[in-house]
Amino acid sequence: MNDPRWASIDAFAEANRDAILRDVSRLCAVPSVEGTPEPGAPFGKGPRAALDKGLEIAAELGLDTHNADGYIGWAQTGPIADGQKFLATITHVDVVPEGNGWDADPYTVRVRDGWLLGRGVADDKGPGILCLYALKYLKDSGAALRYPVRALLGANEETHMQDVEYYAEHFAMPAFCFTPDAEFPVCNGEKGGFSGELVSPVLTDGVIVDFAGGVAKNAVPDRAFCVVKAAPSAFAASEQVTVEDNGDGTVTLRGWGKSGHAAMPEGTVNAIGLLVNYLLDSGVCSPAEAAYLKVLQKLHASTDGSALGIAADDGLFSPLTIVGGTMECKDGKLRQSFDCRYPTNTDCDKLTKAMTQVCGDAATLEDISSRVPFYIPADSPAIRTLIDTYNEVTGENKEPFTMGGGTYARHFPFAVSFGPEHTDLPLPDFAGPMHGANEGANFDKMIEALKIYILALLRLQELEF
Repeated sequence: MNDPRWASIDAFAEANRDAILRDVSRLCAVPSVEGTPEPGAPFGKGPRAALDKGLEIAAELGLDTHNADGYIGWAQTGPIADGQKFLATITHVDVVPEGNGWDADPYTVRVRDGWLLGRGVADDKGPGILCLYALKYLKDSGAALRYPVRALLGANEETHMQDVEYYAEHFAMPAFCFTPDAEFPVCNGEKGGFSGELVSPVLTDGVIVDFAGGVAKNAVPDRAFCVVKAAPSAFAASEQVTVEDNGDGTVTLRGWGKSGHAAMPEGTVNAIGLLVNYLLDSGVCSPAEAAYLKVLQKLHASTDGSALGIAADDGLFSPLTIVGGTMECKDGKLRQSFDCRYPTNTDCDKLTKAMTQVCGDAATLEDISSRVPFYIPADSPAIRTLIDTYNEVTGENKEPFTMGGGTYARHFPFAVSFGPEHTDLPLPDFAGPMHGANEGANFDKMIEALKIYILALLRLQELEF
């Protein structure tokens, strides 16, 4: 590394290892799944408590802090005058529900063989702490900052991103922003998003009493159950579905799959899809139930949407993905949520038309929402600054990439996602992915990411925005 600032950056990051682990643990200890809105806590007590804790840590690091009515908060290197250009990072303190399959308490960070395990260590509380320490370095080192730096802490990224919408409505936007909420090296484009629910008609005189599964609409469910009016003998033996006799003329079917993020479904096993196929194979359902389940079978048949007739690949982004996230029985209807990430050669209208045709009279498409893809050219000076910094620090020769995940970046005029995950770093058997059980983050790579962020923020000071 030829940059004269590197020795100081390296020494700072290494000297703060224990403090970083302590503060990641403190922030992850606050359960922060979205809850019932309250005054001052628009996303519930958990996200507000986590936001408070993040700002408390920032203040301890000597940074100026601000809480914007519980929607979002930030720390910054110093005062920012009206109209002054500034840089920003943005992470989030809310998390998806803990789900099932954990080996220990999800909110107590554990260290095993160099990996941190706990809900939020990777997504996105761990990276949030890294950003706070990056700002601490910038302030404590006395570096001349042409552009002050603000570290935003959102509280509603996992569901509706109303936090950043509130910020955009009330506060100045940064000249450039990156979000450490994805993978290295640099993601300069994100797929569009298309989500909603496949809803059955009111099911009467059928056998399904209840059907539920999943903990988040943007995660592949690893567990689901269905209560049906039938005898255990109606069902064949299966390794992935268990049958429990309830003793009242009903049985409970439980599907056991493998969870993961909706944007990266490769290798996952959808527990709801397992039960859909199992029920159809059993032949116990009424005609109306079977018709609805056949629609869901097409949803779960593949994660590329081919069975639904919506597969798409534009050569710029990876191919379309779609998964079923949650299932519930409400007011006599079954409601299957879905999460689709799509490239530029399709759109919401095409997807709606195709899926409505698949539904026919057996289901309806409801609660549709969408977002369009975005893309920033890879030769932009800011993007080149980030990618060059990453390559110099790591000794790699990577180029920017596009992805299916949706981050805060799309909500800013000029922003990208920038690490800290490494897709080429295999997870050990005891660790899980973002949104999965035993969520893990490699601590050495987190410290390396801190060094990358500090150097990149210094080099961004040299650009014209």
